[in-house]
Amino acid sequence: MNTQQIKKSVTDLFNLDLWVKNVKEHAPHVSAETMGWIAVILMHLATIPTMVAVLTGLTEKMPPVDMVLFSWVGLFCFFIKATIQKDLLNIVTIGFGFFVQASLLALIVFK
Repeated sequence: MNTQQIKKSVTDLFNLDLWVKNVKEHAPHVSAETMGWIAVILMHLATIPTMVAVLTGLTEKMPPVDMVLFSWVGLFCFFIKATIQKDLLNIVTIGFGFFVQASLLALIVFK
């Protein structure tokens, strides 16, 4: 890589117009499927910090029951949707999430 290419790369890195052009070009390609994956992952992660804090003894306060209940019901709805659509990847992902959540809960209960 010569000096000209490095200068161009650095200039392009800080070129706001180029960034805006890239976002406008690539943002429409984000699909509903991608947003569904993000939703499932965020729902799985909703209770993990509190459960890990309880496991490590940082706090004795459990997450609110309604938050956990709504998260699990939402994930169960995603699981049913994936089952109806025969989407094996989502079925495995959500099933693995349920397994991890249940394992953490078991560790807390039987501690």
